[in-house]
Amino acid sequence: MELPKKYKKDFSHSYTLGPFPTFELLQHRPGQARAVYYREDFREQEKLKALCDSCGVPCLLWPRALERIAQKEACYAAGEFAKYPGALRPHAPHVALVDPADMGNLGTIMRTLLGFGIRDLAVIGGGADWWNPKAVRASMGAVFQLEVERFEDFPAYLAAHGQGREIYPFMLDGGRVLTPESCPPSRCYTLVFGNEASGLPPAYQGYGQSLFIPQSDAVDSLNLAVSVAVGTFLFTQKNPI
Repeated sequence: MELPKKYKKDFSHSYTLGPFPTFELLQHRPGQARAVYYREDFREQEKLKALCDSCGVPCLLWPRALERIAQKEACYAAGEFAKYPGALRPHAPHVALVDPADMGNLGTIMRTLLGFGIRDLAVIGGGADWWNPKAVRASMGAVFQLEVERFEDFPAYLAAHGQGREIYPFMLDGGRVLTPESCPPSRCYTLVFGNEASGLPPAYQGYGQSLFIPQSDAVDSLNLAVSVAVGTFLFTQKNPI
């Protein structure tokens, strides 16, 4: 069997680095798993072997493969999986990220969304690769329970999902302060967040009711993942999923 190669964005497959996201892959997307690798000192190898056997996935003692795909990071187990297309559900709440740049933020956001019950994520434009092993690991495997779909621009997203949907761009110059009262009594909405460095362009003021999260003057803005957590918490508290 050929030694796996270090991940590149144009691959049709990716990797889960670490036991937890590997177990999540096998439990939630077993049909996408190609193989699992582990080290001889991995303490949960019997559990891993049993799960792989139930899914029909090869489970290989192959430390060299782990060294190749994880590079300098310590990794006791990893999975290789085929990438697959996501499809947003039309009447569910969505979060849209416009040109997200940081894979750690992207992975944290995916885990946060799952924690609050939102399972549909639109990625607008370019930005970070959610299949990158760093993003997969930051999500702790939450990516395997989400539907993630990329759109060329926000008008393309609206053409596919905008009908009957309330849009809430989060902006530093937003028109309304985010409060529990500003959240709609509806579950068909999209919370839109911009790039870590530049936020959302002014044009997003015209897409819906813009919101801003009140903060002190001691910082210029909140971290993107923190902003998503604050917004999704309030919206899902108002409209439990």
